[in-house]
Amino acid sequence: MESEKMFFINLTNVEAAAGRSLYNMSYNLVMPFEGNFYGGNWIQWFDKNWGIVFYMVGAYMAVVFGLKEWMETRPAFDLRKQLFVWNVILAVFSLYGGVRSLEELIYVYKNFGLYSTYCLCGLRFLDNRVGGFWNWMFTLSKVPELGDTVFIVLRKQPLIFLHWYHHVTVLLYAWYSYSDYIATARWFVCMNYLVHSAMYSYYALKALKFRVPRWIAMSITTAQLAQMVMGAAVNIWAYQVKQAGNECHVSYDNIKISLLMYTSYFVLFARFFRRAYVVNPKQTGSQPPKKGQESLAYEGKSTKGKLE
Repeated sequence: MESEKMFFINLTNVEAAAGRSLYNMSYNLVMPFEGNFYGGNWIQWFDKNWGIVFYMVGAYMAVVFGLKEWMETRPAFDLRKQLFVWNVILAVFSLYGGVRSLEELIYVYKNFGLYSTYCLCGLRFLDNRVGGFWNWMFTLSKVPELGDTVFIVLRKQPLIFLHWYHHVTVLLYAWYSYSDYIATARWFVCMNYLVHSAMYSYYALKALKFRVPRWIAMSITTAQLAQMVMGAAVNIWAYQVKQAGNECHVSYDNIKISLLMYTSYFVLFARFFRRAYVVNPKQTGSQPPKKGQESLAYEGKSTKGKLE
């Protein structure tokens, strides 16, 4: 159909440059919900309806800040058991999605080369129903992940700018980009899944009052920073490919938006890392966290709030 052609590039040149004529990803195990998935219809749906995400963002902001004001005269809820279950669900989901996404990224790298990991995509990728399913789930998951903020507000933890800014912009970008099936998303989705699997596992342990070593929190925050650096690098590589006149399945507009987003994340995460782990609290005017309460930006201790 002509309407479908607008979403995809002809992969002949990309595959020829990679030294292969066929994308043929296979998995040792395919679950029914993965094998029965077809993303073509969803791509067209998102192309026509992605704008509804602005209503979601508006509702999110109204609920969060309205609830925050409502909680000002009320005692904080504990919600540790609920928070534990919430984080375990998101950790398991992210880990499984990360493993599935990593399998596909490694396959493309080994068979097509690094260039194809951020430029190879298009119609034949839809034949990979497993990869397509987890790309779709990643996009949808940015909506329920907004629930992180509800826990912060109900528990009366600090709600910092980085938290809600990150939530809102990731949601907007994921829904905006889905219908284009951009090749650079192969990296974005995989990295986000893997970092989230570690991050939500950490939160689950903290919800049970486990004393997680401070170096683990620092390592996860470092991984978040590395994710931002790699995200920016992938965009720059894709831009260079297109500037050289070669084929790469991502638009200039998408590259610019994504690069701006990743750069802003890096600056904000770096600022958090500095305040949380480098600078003496007295220099920032904040109270030092109690022993065993050092945390990631998401945890909400001291001057920190839950980020994503």
